[in-house]
Amino acid sequence: MKQFSLIEKQESLDVLNYQIRACERCSLSATRKHALTGEGNINARIMFIALSPGGKEDSENKMFIGPSGQVFNRLLQAAGINRNLVFMTNLVKCMLPKNRKPSMEEIESCSIFLNDEILLIQPEIIVPLGYFATRTILTKYHDNSLAMGKGFTEINGKLIFINDQKIFPLPHPASLLYNPSFEPDTIEKYKKLKTFL
Repeated sequence: MKQFSLIEKQESLDVLNYQIRACERCSLSATRKHALTGEGNINARIMFIALSPGGKEDSENKMFIGPSGQVFNRLLQAAGINRNLVFMTNLVKCMLPKNRKPSMEEIESCSIFLNDEILLIQPEIIVPLGYFATRTILTKYHDNSLAMGKGFTEINGKLIFINDQKIFPLPHPASLLYNPSFEPDTIEKYKKLKTFL
């Protein structure tokens, strides 16, 4: 895998982010305010991949600042992980109207950007949040755990090694907005991240 200097990494990300902001590859470009680019530490060892921006993220053009962002901050804090040391991005870069599920076309349209982000950041651990991000990342690395009938609940919180890449699926923070009782268990899963580092 090609190693990038800090300057090369930043310059390449700047170009990629420009392409993301200008993207009109699918119909979501007509309903968004912003196409969100990844943000955080470009030398991060951990890369979080959420599903898509929410309403607050779309209007303010920032990652994880809405209700699920408050939960995300709480989970990171409980796990002893500094948000400034991680890189965060979305599977789908534009807000999904009415928080609906993404279509395969929308996921595929954005996957070119996500692949480039992974290539540039070169995280030690990729952390897909929720079912859709996990399915996409496992498919990218040719792991068929979900295709073999395993549900997301069976693999989230478990470290998966594929071709020297560590993948650690976790529940999306938004899931705790609907099921607050899962928070203690989810915190324990997030705490494992710290031990892997």
